[in-house]
Amino acid sequence: MPKFYRRVLAVCLPFLLAHYIAGAQIESFSKNQDGVSFKLKEGLMQINVCTDDIIRVRYTVLDNFPQVQSLVVNNAWKQRPAFTLNSNGKSVFITTKKLKITIDKITNAITYANTAGQQICAESPTGNKSMQPATIAGIATYNCQTQFNSPANEGLFGLGCHPLDSLSINYKGRNQDLAIKYLTGAIPVLLSTRGYGLLWDNYSASNFYGAEDGNTRFKYVSESGRMVDYYFFYGPDFDRIINLYRTATGTTPMFPKWAYGLFQSQDRYKTQAEVLSVKDNYRKNHIPVDAIVQDWYYWEPLPIGSHIMKPERYPDPKAMVSALHQANIHAMISIWPVFGKGTANFDALKKNGFLTDITWDNVMTHTFDTYYDAHNPKARDLYWQQARDSMIKRYDWDAWWVDQCEPDNGALLDARRQANFSVGKGIDYFNTYSLEHTKGLYKGWREDMPGKRAFFLVRQAFAGQQRNATTLWSSDITCTFEAFKCQVPQGINACTSGMPYWTSDIGGYHYKWNAPNWAKPENRELFTRWFQFGAFCPIFRIHGKGERALFSDNWDADTKAILLKFDQLRYRLLPYIYSVAGSVTQDNYTMMRSLAFDFRNDQQVYDIKDQYLFGPALMVCPVTDQLYTRAHAVAGAKSRKVYLPAGTQWYNFWTGQTLRGGQTLQADAPIDILPLYVRSGSIIPMGPVVEYATQKTDEPTELRIYPGANGQFKVYEDENDNYNYEQGRSATYTFNWNDQLKTLSISATKGWYKGMPKQHRFKVVIVKPGHGVAGEETAQTDKLITYSGQAIQVKF
Repeated sequence: MPKFYRRVLAVCLPFLLAHYIAGAQIESFSKNQDGVSFKLKEGLMQINVCTDDIIRVRYTVLDNFPQVQSLVVNNAWKQRPAFTLNSNGKSVFITTKKLKITIDKITNAITYANTAGQQICAESPTGNKSMQPATIAGIATYNCQTQFNSPANEGLFGLGCHPLDSLSINYKGRNQDLAIKYLTGAIPVLLSTRGYGLLWDNYSASNFYGAEDGNTRFKYVSESGRMVDYYFFYGPDFDRIINLYRTATGTTPMFPKWAYGLFQSQDRYKTQAEVLSVKDNYRKNHIPVDAIVQDWYYWEPLPIGSHIMKPERYPDPKAMVSALHQANIHAMISIWPVFGKGTANFDALKKNGFLTDITWDNVMTHTFDTYYDAHNPKARDLYWQQARDSMIKRYDWDAWWVDQCEPDNGALLDARRQANFSVGKGIDYFNTYSLEHTKGLYKGWREDMPGKRAFFLVRQAFAGQQRNATTLWSSDITCTFEAFKCQVPQGINACTSGMPYWTSDIGGYHYKWNAPNWAKPENRELFTRWFQFGAFCPIFRIHGKGERALFSDNWDADTKAILLKFDQLRYRLLPYIYSVAGSVTQDNYTMMRSLAFDFRNDQQVYDIKDQYLFGPALMVCPVTDQLYTRAHAVAGAKSRKVYLPAGTQWYNFWTGQTLRGGQTLQADAPIDILPLYVRSGSIIPMGPVVEYATQKTDEPTELRIYPGANGQFKVYEDENDNYNYEQGRSATYTFNWNDQLKTLSISATKGWYKGMPKQHRFKVVIVKPGHGVAGEETAQTDKLITYSGQAIQVKF
């Protein structure tokens, strides 16, 4: 900074701060039923005690708080906890059973501490909450800001999925654009290793600044709003924070069991015959798969939004879907929220005033097609009815691909800001289109497709969208190792933001908007490494340009063998994965876990961008560098660096070797190996190899126990594809391993569902080097147990 400007700043800053502090002073405060109201010298502040560990903070410079219904938080907080209110000459104190909240009377800055007085989080003394007049896209509004102190040893995670972002996973010390656009995501949920979470309840284009004042503060700035509005969650563990976030914004429904198997998709299948040939090739080659996807432009050359499968190419869609069902394969269809002129659907929406003036440049027809107003509940209902009657219910589709759900017309984003939604100006609802769009889809599906659990694959997600049965996918990424490397931290942070289901296009969507030559060895390597990673993502799906089904002639025999190995491993792990999914719904758990979930106090994990836990047991270490190319094939095994978090012993999944935690090693990673490690004390149920998720066999479940610590795993079962679990039709039982006594206990089964087996058989394997390793079934069983639902105990 030039010397002159430093002098000006030195002179002016004290006056600016003095003005801010004068306006921020608390003149009076009063207790009410759900919190404390503050009158400031300039403005108002309200602190609501939602629960003992959830606090809402609002601030405005206006005369009154705007009366708006949150689109994100759907908990009405009907039962408020008791709290005490005290003050002295300097501060106001709000105390709950879990928090002590201190508000500075001079600056109104809020400090959060636990009941022992240990500080958890603190707003900055100056600039903590502010609103500044602004004009954006010709609209008079206010920029809204909240700023917090950030100690040097803090790690910050979350904020959604940003597919083209840097490779960092920790937001400490860096900035992030939080305006939802094409290939830019935003979920305004932040988790701190100091044990708290923040949700900013603002829907305008925003930014996160993680390196303020010499990296000692961070702030969240929204371009438009009439108040500052945020929620504070106290964990301190990440699982507890996510539980509180979903308590505020809605729980995640169960997906059908088939949705945890493999999705086969391509850009794009063009005929009914092509779709059925994919089915035939998977089944005749005995390759596990559960879904085939019909992507866009099945309506071509009709306008988008016609909801018609062109009869010349799809002579009988009902028969096509039925044939998939007969082969135990489910069918997903892509339908967009965009409408071209010249369709009955466009005319009906326009007649009712349900279209926006936001357009999309249609790359196929070079026309500008129109978005409907997803913020209007009546428009959402009509949109659903059109799709239901033309496509979804008519042909019995099982799932919906929700593409192009961020109204992004390229450089014309100001048109989105200026749009008139039913709820207000687009500038104030810039980020919530996908949230509201999927709200209507989920409502309609629940009402009209009662026997099928909803599953929506969505290109964008916002806070609260997990309640709409959505899986976020990372959009149109490229077929490169660079893009692949970005996906790992973005998937981890998306799930750390409270969105439990995330996926990417295995192999990437495009290479310079064309299909790569998948027969080239370097591209086979990329697909193989990405497929290994995909097998350990919450949702497992292939998609993109160019033929890449597992039976494809693009793959040589060695590649096919590796792909089949990981596909079969995914299916063997379905008892584990489906039980973890049960915990996602029943316990607000997170499946794809930042290492900070389980090792929050180990600072060495804060900046590890390419390792994560998949459920409670498995640590996944994807190989995202091009290590094993044709040029180096003769060199033999390659490796990657892996950090084993401290405080536990680890097992190499492939060998059974035990390793000390707290060390960094070079893990072997030849092309057929994804480094996988299992925590001691883990219990992993593994089923037999099947070709689809609900296939019944007489084979027992292999139960792998990793000794060295006590362990527990809760099994979840239900009817697989309806909502009877919401009425209690599900069952759980828990495995407990006592490491000192070498005893396995199985609890009595809780619950019941139609078709529940009368007994289970378990092949128990106590893992050791060379025994109970890799993906194949273990030949020698340590004990065979028959479990009939009553509590039992087995000594080893």
